[in-house]
Amino acid sequence: MSDTTVAFSDLNLNPSILKALKDEGYETPSPIQAECIPLLLDGTDVLGMAQTGTGKTAAFALPLLNRLDLKQSKPQLLVLTPTRELAIQVAEAFQAYARHMKQFHVLPIYGGQNYSLQLKQLRRGPQVVVGTPGRVLDHINRKTLDLSALNALVLDEADEMLRMGFIDDVETIMAETPESRQTALFSATMPQQIKRITKRYMNDPKEVKIAAKTSTVENIEQIFWKVAGVNKIDALSRILETEEYDGVIVFARTKTATVELAEKLEARGYAASALNGDMNQTLRERTVSRLKSGKLDILIATDVAARGLDVDRIDLVINYDIPYDTEAYVHRIGRTGRAGRKGKAILFVAHRERRLLFAIEKATKQKITEMDLPSRDIVTKKRVTAFRDQIQQVFSEEKLHFYQELSDQLSEELSLSPAELAGALLYLAQKEKPLQMPADPEPRKSSFREDRKDGREGRRDRDDRSSRSNSETWDRYKLEVGRNDSVEVKHIVGAIANEADINSRFIGHIKLHDSYSTIELPEGMPDDLLAKLKTVQICGKNTNIEFLDKTKNSRRPSRPHRGKSKPHVKPRREQRS
Repeated sequence: MSDTTVAFSDLNLNPSILKALKDEGYETPSPIQAECIPLLLDGTDVLGMAQTGTGKTAAFALPLLNRLDLKQSKPQLLVLTPTRELAIQVAEAFQAYARHMKQFHVLPIYGGQNYSLQLKQLRRGPQVVVGTPGRVLDHINRKTLDLSALNALVLDEADEMLRMGFIDDVETIMAETPESRQTALFSATMPQQIKRITKRYMNDPKEVKIAAKTSTVENIEQIFWKVAGVNKIDALSRILETEEYDGVIVFARTKTATVELAEKLEARGYAASALNGDMNQTLRERTVSRLKSGKLDILIATDVAARGLDVDRIDLVINYDIPYDTEAYVHRIGRTGRAGRKGKAILFVAHRERRLLFAIEKATKQKITEMDLPSRDIVTKKRVTAFRDQIQQVFSEEKLHFYQELSDQLSEELSLSPAELAGALLYLAQKEKPLQMPADPEPRKSSFREDRKDGREGRRDRDDRSSRSNSETWDRYKLEVGRNDSVEVKHIVGAIANEADINSRFIGHIKLHDSYSTIELPEGMPDDLLAKLKTVQICGKNTNIEFLDKTKNSRRPSRPHRGKSKPHVKPRREQRS
């Protein structure tokens, strides 16, 4: 099916789910949603061939939510994902779709997260569990995850789980689930091992194959900002202060978010207004008219509200919330760069949303370049320039004789020089909107591109010394977990990478022993991070990580292990006395 004219209301979904879809700005189902939803509602097993960004999360979440018994407080649906980021993303999608379903509870579980927290949440009785294979299997073995009431299982991005070495865990989990359960498997490709799973564990699955639409966006400069270190609304304000634009559309995911953003921007002095599905036609037309006439500069809109909007002034689109599918992204940025005009699109991407960024790049066949958030100095210069222009305008247009005499009088009475008095008056004048920005937080020295590369390479044997750079100095640590605790290398990598937020190429050799393990990490690990890692649990046991020694390929003399530099950057130099 290449296109669809059906509406979500035609798919026999629960009214509370349809209400949530309306809140989210969903209009019509994507091709994979239109095909999968009826099949899954009927209890049919589904084999979906689809790329990230085609809307497959809603394709399985909506019909399987529809079939839940909310009076039963046992897991009825289990979703397996290859990464913790995707697990969180899928769990958030379930929460959004079920926002009007009382007593609904979804729980994401993954390696590196505190066990006691997960056990507490499991005791609450979630109807939906979304997790990574290693942690899910761990809970099954511990008998802390009861799958006796399970009636549906979803394998999301099965080929990715195969590539990351999880396929054996996946098969073990599937063998532990009731034979009567419904199964949906989604995969971009269909390797032989995935085909084996479909034949062994699925019951006459119906195949749904969706070719990802490819779109190119001409005349639009596309960049993204990696959400880190600065509050999103503060980052948005910085961009609006420093970008040259005539009119702007800021896209948010929900109607509530459009109103909140508009209020916050208005409080900061911007001419901004919300545009969403709750507005009647008269108010909508008035808002669009104000935008066209220049009385309004910034529109904060949902996807549905902005459909068909064509305003010549729009030369900047900001995706404050990244869309879940690529078609929505193309529609959004298509509000600018129209009729051959130049446009610019900025995308906010959190770390766990980077997979959506890669899907957008693949669909549009364009690489989206990363931007640095405007610095403190840049914003300060912009504010000073605008303030100087205001002063020049006042000097040219207003009669200032009274104020000049008052200035002389105050200078004499307060024993202040003209420069001292001017400084005090400038300070008072800018109090509502300070001219000088506070200092920027220290930026992280990593990129999504490195994360994606590490995802491809991070599963190789970490005892291969040729894969490591000899220019690094490494510290070796002892972990109080080993083979006797059923620990594998992948469990250690997952826990350390998730808790410390370290790219896999910054994790050195890992060696398993019966009662303990050793791991190499970059020199200069922060003390507070090491303290946190001591309490991280791997297979139910605290790591109690402690420093051992330097590795043999260190190029510098050994020194006491201290430091505050992050592991993402090069080891710091010795301090000179």
